[in-house]
Amino acid sequence: MSEAQSIVKCLVWDLDNTLWQGTLVEDGHVEVDDAIRKVVMELDARGVLQAVASRNDHDEAWARLEELGLAEYVVLPHIGWGPKSESVRRIAERLNFSLKTIAFIDDLPTERAEVAYHLPDVRCYPAEQAGTLLGLPEFSPPVVTVDARRRRRMYQAGFERDQEREKYQGADEDFLRSLDLEMRIGKARDEEITRVEELTLRTSQMNATGVHYSDAALRSLLSDEDHEVLVVSMTDRFGPHGAVGVMLIEKTPLAWRIKLLATSCRVVSFGAGAVLLRWLTDAAARAGVHLAADFRRTDRNRMMEVAYRFAGFTTARCACLASFSPPESTECLHLEPVRQDPPATMRVIAPEPLVGGPVTRWR
Repeated sequence: MSEAQSIVKCLVWDLDNTLWQGTLVEDGHVEVDDAIRKVVMELDARGVLQAVASRNDHDEAWARLEELGLAEYVVLPHIGWGPKSESVRRIAERLNFSLKTIAFIDDLPTERAEVAYHLPDVRCYPAEQAGTLLGLPEFSPPVVTVDARRRRRMYQAGFERDQEREKYQGADEDFLRSLDLEMRIGKARDEEITRVEELTLRTSQMNATGVHYSDAALRSLLSDEDHEVLVVSMTDRFGPHGAVGVMLIEKTPLAWRIKLLATSCRVVSFGAGAVLLRWLTDAAARAGVHLAADFRRTDRNRMMEVAYRFAGFTTARCACLASFSPPESTECLHLEPVRQDPPATMRVIAPEPLVGGPVTRWR
């Protein structure tokens, strides 16, 4: 698929004569065609977020969306009287999406032209094309992951969480405790590998080596007794964060080597990377092995280097490293682990001591 046809991550709907039939302010009563309802629900199932940019009274239009059972599918409603290009821009910024991944649909050529003029990277579609969107390649991701199917709920939970944080008056650590955070660490299942590959591809600031592992390479390691592919997910009282991290560990009798450690930037503020390294350090101490970690500097992963150094990893040499052969330009850091105190801000549910024992809570 060419860049111009890259997958749409968010579709921004106009309302009048586009999402619904009729004009709310003139007709007073509008309905949604069953075919359009199907498009909304199927795009949601594919992981395509949906927002609204409409010239209407906000309260009246939102109430009608709720009555129609469609409000829950809208992550960001921009309903008012300003330029639609500004609404689309603000939606992209709030989602932190490139404009090239945003699409806009409206029945009026003038509105589409206004958006296209100010935001030329946004793809614009006429309302009469709404019923055919599901068949277009840009709305058809080749693989729909578990996280994609719940992407809308994760973003909605994130917005609720952000609002709560803005209102919270106490210390950050107290706020994190109030979230009832839970981190789960487990062996990657076959259906999770595509999401794991996505993490290695999209994570740069919190990727220890910048190395990207393909779907095929990761699947080949699932049955390798000398390697573990671990997936990290998080939830809290607002809802799921989804899969937020991946570790690829090579095991020897003397040491565990972290060949890949990548975490999503969106959970940095929750201290996820530090908690993950502390859990691994504690697990290695209980297993009686040292830790080694591949690290290769890139122009964006300074935060990952700081995390390793803060956890106690150094460039010291040790006999346990003799069997490891890191790639060229990659350092092999070392740590002789000691037991760690559980985190104060979240529960960690993981196998003991790595993936061979029963699942326990670490808190």
